[in-house]
Amino acid sequence: MNGKMQVHGHYNGLKTTLLFALMWGVIMLIWWATGGQRSTLSIYIVIGLITTFGSYWFSDKLAIASMGAREVSEQEAPEIYAIVRELSATAGKPMPRIYIAPTASPNAFATGRNERHAAVCCTQGILQILNRRELRGVLGHELMHVYNHDILTSAIASAMATVITYLGYSLMYFGGGSRDRDNNSGAFGLIGVLLSAILAPIGASLIQMAISRTREFDADEDGSRLTGDPEALASALNKISYGAQTTPMRKTAATQSVSSMMIANPFSAQGFSKLFSTHPPTDERIARLMQMAQEMRGMPVQQSPYSTQVGY
Repeated sequence: MNGKMQVHGHYNGLKTTLLFALMWGVIMLIWWATGGQRSTLSIYIVIGLITTFGSYWFSDKLAIASMGAREVSEQEAPEIYAIVRELSATAGKPMPRIYIAPTASPNAFATGRNERHAAVCCTQGILQILNRRELRGVLGHELMHVYNHDILTSAIASAMATVITYLGYSLMYFGGGSRDRDNNSGAFGLIGVLLSAILAPIGASLIQMAISRTREFDADEDGSRLTGDPEALASALNKISYGAQTTPMRKTAATQSVSSMMIANPFSAQGFSKLFSTHPPTDERIARLMQMAQEMRGMPVQQSPYSTQVGY
């Protein structure tokens, strides 16, 4: 590929916009239920924005510190540097900093508030199980998260989820504001408790999960166009998913805060927990990538050789 790669939009971008609209709709609904007071909405929005700005502005430092990763030189990781330099040049973007995290669970993530303050981190586990071609596919995926401004998207979603959660709490603690005092309705108070204790936090989490999943599909597609090799990423995802299941990452507050950034769910997702996964099912991602590979070669779409190998 010659020249700069054009970063383009997808129908998934439209889905993300609609999901943001849905999230704002939930915020407005709960705000109305709490009495519709302008000061109440302003307080929660300010809380969400301040929290999100801090996590967004310092996203690279926070994520890297959470994983205990360290920056490596080109002498220490020549293969990663060579791949990232090539892909960054193809995309016409600055080269990010390179980090390695000391964990055996295979994974990778990218972070940073923009292209000039970006970092790519690989775990030691992923470097042990992937060949060069597969690693190139993974790094292409991670670079596209930065180029598609997914860190900002995730930060906005986090802010909205925070506002929804706090508005829900206000229903529980203040009984629905002035509307509840005027109507003195026990039924409305019960609805407020349900919204605050169950529906609001769960709804906010589900919307965040949906937004994250659309971003993963976008990064899969754009990363594969950047590398010109969708099959490499499909093969890598197959290995990473198996490795993450057999050697899951230790779940702590620190690793949970970074998990949504990773290329695959780092924890062992079973049963009901899959509903709240920030990542799409691996077999679905692999099937899309294999279809993309067939289309790029102008061949009929066939069954993915990887989809039956992953226990999802």
